[in-house]
Amino acid sequence: MTRSSSQAHDDAAFVRGLLEESARVKRAVAQTLAGEIAQAAGWIADAYRAGGKTLLFGNGGSASDAQHIAAEWTGRLTRDRPALPSIALSTNTSDVTAIGNDYGFDRLYARLVEAHGRSGDVALAISTSGASANVLAGVEVARARGLRTVGLLGRGGGKLRDRVELALVIPSDDTQRIQESHIAVLHAIAELVDRHLFPEDTA
Repeated sequence: MTRSSSQAHDDAAFVRGLLEESARVKRAVAQTLAGEIAQAAGWIADAYRAGGKTLLFGNGGSASDAQHIAAEWTGRLTRDRPALPSIALSTNTSDVTAIGNDYGFDRLYARLVEAHGRSGDVALAISTSGASANVLAGVEVARARGLRTVGLLGRGGGKLRDRVELALVIPSDDTQRIQESHIAVLHAIAELVDRHLFPEDTA
């Protein structure tokens, strides 16, 4: 059964609407959060200069974003440069299953931040709702251990907004649009960190 031209037109209009809304949210982020995004990049660059690292954590798509950006730092982004220490805390399935089994899923990131976090590191907590219990617990331990804490959030920021030092709250209540803006913000942070640390390689 083939689709009618009317259905194809409706589908194309639907796609345009999604992409236009994604662009609208990103424009709002550019207008309202550019300074805070630059501040987060500055903290991370300072941590790397001092021999520190970044810890990234979230659930679901946010865990994927954490892995993506950690790989940009340990690998490369736009140019060859020394590897930068970064850990996405959800990647070791033995960690996830052992801690989940023994302590409960809500303590997953608290335990891993306790294991890997040191004063002067930066923790990037990613949550579209700002309400994930395990992310909140990870931030609590991070702050207690002297890490800088940055939240990439949405839906008004939730409880995490007031728990992190620096809250980057995407102005949307739509999970997909929030996630699309999160990865754009994280790419901007990663590019700016490279510019800070390796200015001789900047065109």
